[in-house]
Amino acid sequence: MVSLSAHGLRGSPDPSRRGFLIAMMGAGVMLGYARSGIAATATASASDLFEPTIWYGIDPSGTVTINIIRAEMGQHVGTALARIVADELEADWDKVRTITVDSDPKWGLMITGGSWSVWQSFPLLSRAGAAGRIALVEEGAKLLGVNPEVCTARNGAVHAKARSISYGDIVARGDLRRTFTPEQLQKMPIKPPAERRLIGKDVVALDVPSKVNGKARYGLDAAVDGMIYARPIIPPTRYGSTVVSIDDSAARRLRGYIRSIALDDPSGTVPGWVMVYAASFSAANRAADLVKVKWHSGETAKVSEQDIQQRAAQLIADPKGGSLFVDDPGVDAVLASAKRKIERTYTTATVMHFALEPVNALAFEKDGVVEIHTGNQWQSSILPVLAKALRRSQDKIVMRSYLLGGAFGRRLDGDYAVPAALASLAIGGKPVKMVCTRADDMRFDCPRSASRQVLRLAWGDENSVAAMDHHAAAGWPTVTIAPYFLGKDAKGAPYDPFAISGADHWYTVGAQRVRALRNDLAERTFRPGYLRGVGAAWTSWAIESFMDEAAHEAGIDPVAFRLSLLDGTGRNAGSAPNSVGGAHRQAAVLARVAEKAAWGRAMPKDVGLGIASTFGQERRMPTWIACAARVRVDRTTGHVAVEKLTLVIDAGTIIHPDSAAAQVEGAALWGLSMALSEGTEFTKGQPKDTNLDSYRVLRMGETPEIDIEFIPSTEAPVGLGEPATTAVAPAIGNAIFAATGARVRHTPIRPEVVLAALTHGS
Repeated sequence: MVSLSAHGLRGSPDPSRRGFLIAMMGAGVMLGYARSGIAATATASASDLFEPTIWYGIDPSGTVTINIIRAEMGQHVGTALARIVADELEADWDKVRTITVDSDPKWGLMITGGSWSVWQSFPLLSRAGAAGRIALVEEGAKLLGVNPEVCTARNGAVHAKARSISYGDIVARGDLRRTFTPEQLQKMPIKPPAERRLIGKDVVALDVPSKVNGKARYGLDAAVDGMIYARPIIPPTRYGSTVVSIDDSAARRLRGYIRSIALDDPSGTVPGWVMVYAASFSAANRAADLVKVKWHSGETAKVSEQDIQQRAAQLIADPKGGSLFVDDPGVDAVLASAKRKIERTYTTATVMHFALEPVNALAFEKDGVVEIHTGNQWQSSILPVLAKALRRSQDKIVMRSYLLGGAFGRRLDGDYAVPAALASLAIGGKPVKMVCTRADDMRFDCPRSASRQVLRLAWGDENSVAAMDHHAAAGWPTVTIAPYFLGKDAKGAPYDPFAISGADHWYTVGAQRVRALRNDLAERTFRPGYLRGVGAAWTSWAIESFMDEAAHEAGIDPVAFRLSLLDGTGRNAGSAPNSVGGAHRQAAVLARVAEKAAWGRAMPKDVGLGIASTFGQERRMPTWIACAARVRVDRTTGHVAVEKLTLVIDAGTIIHPDSAAAQVEGAALWGLSMALSEGTEFTKGQPKDTNLDSYRVLRMGETPEIDIEFIPSTEAPVGLGEPATTAVAPAIGNAIFAATGARVRHTPIRPEVVLAALTHGS
């Protein structure tokens, strides 16, 4: 278990590397905008700032401070978004700073997930930067005594022939009162790609220095004077358990122990929770192990992983349930009359997040406002829940932003803020720092649900595909976390787009149907959550494995088969602004990866090359990706060694090249880890694995050679944090078949899965 007791203790020694660096440098970071470690020191009062929009301000020194509403969790999102503004603004990059802002309605939807940040922000921030540039040029021209038409903006200054004036001087001396309406910003012209000077260029990420020198502040570092600590005792089921009694007699003998309280949660987020308070985390941790709680358990106390899979099979077998995500007419007729067809079933296990920083939050009440200090990915989603739990309006709650020590979708659900805030109010609003141990974190995790999928395909004449049918069952995260994001099919039946995305693929397959089914037993047993790659990480596992199987069934090369279906006709033609080129762009990355990986070349015995191609996650923002995996299979042990991953990506315009490559590499390795190792099972209503001694993740020695190539593009920038996870697992599965002739249809592909496939065949 990670030692947490020293973090954030005022007046106590902190033996951590970060604490040592802070002490040596005298870097006392106050709770405020600078706490994330990304922001710079303010150089002017608010009245001295030029703020053409809410997204940034420029002070008389010329420093540009950009407001970031996205969470930083290692992806350098602040640098990417700042670069978009700075490029259009023509700012001096050395004078650009960022602030990670706190929750406020003025920011609109605050969410960092789904690989949406750059995609959603690019148009908005580009126009905001352009607006500032125009205003600065106009005012700079006045100060220079020239016509604005002869002026240009470059590197933080306005130039007119041999004369120039800096942005700082314009702010200090000029009359910059111009503002822009939303309508004006919407029509604001931005620079053509050829004139970009920062986007796509290599620069140092703005958040790197603070992470290296120890100034960066994570949620686990949050501290205020007079705070106490709390560790939860988590009930036997996620829902339905109620506290019968609390016996803290043994804990009372511990120095620092304060008390234990059963939380009253009107929102139903943490039913049956008991909070153990103490003067330090180490005392709270020890006391929680001594406090004895009796519960009336919820109804899912005996549910197993097998029960969840069986429920999924029942749902798929019932033709009347679910919703139709894609629903072309004639699927049943084609399948009934087809002379040749194929049907396969694919499954995935429950997958946990295991972020390095366990969930935590510091909460207290001040001047009638509840402050919650934590790292979070989706403030807009949890604030209404907090309002219900705390019985107060949202304007009386504020979430202070910190860096996230890992998230991967776990912190899209801010449920951990609820018990911290309730714990504070339960003792009169006193500052309470709730910290979960690793085991607490896993029992309280919002895992990616186990899934079950059945796919069918029918051929027409001469190996043409006439119909494809896809049924997918899993727990739906959006039902609980953000029900307003649920979609509806033509008959009004709801579906969770984040539990079925990827199934609406870009292959032309004749009549197509995709049915999404909600596994209600999974949702009653645990709280399904978003995990890197979300639904597409498991829908793509089934689709790309199935495409490979269908190709072999038809006697066609798997790459040629896919290319023949990526013809860009009908709805697969794509459209502006995000999917220009449609399926042809997916065909391009597929062809390129086949070329780079030497597809078709003879391989040594028990070595195989497998290919998969996806569009990342969502049709409205496709990131075209293809992966070739070269694997070696040990037929005796069933061990699979991945020797090389080759990835080709078309993500449109690349904003931050170094971060883009890092995100693809990280996503690919996460995909590899989930493909071969990661997964748990529910037993007696709880996840079996609650620490990394039994929950196996990818080891450094198992990391293969990775070759990443981006297709040069000036199309709209889309997402990169997650798409690579979607293509790796099916590429590995297909490579195992190429090496051995044995087909695996379950992830994780552990040795016993491979041995079973080798024994029983495909």
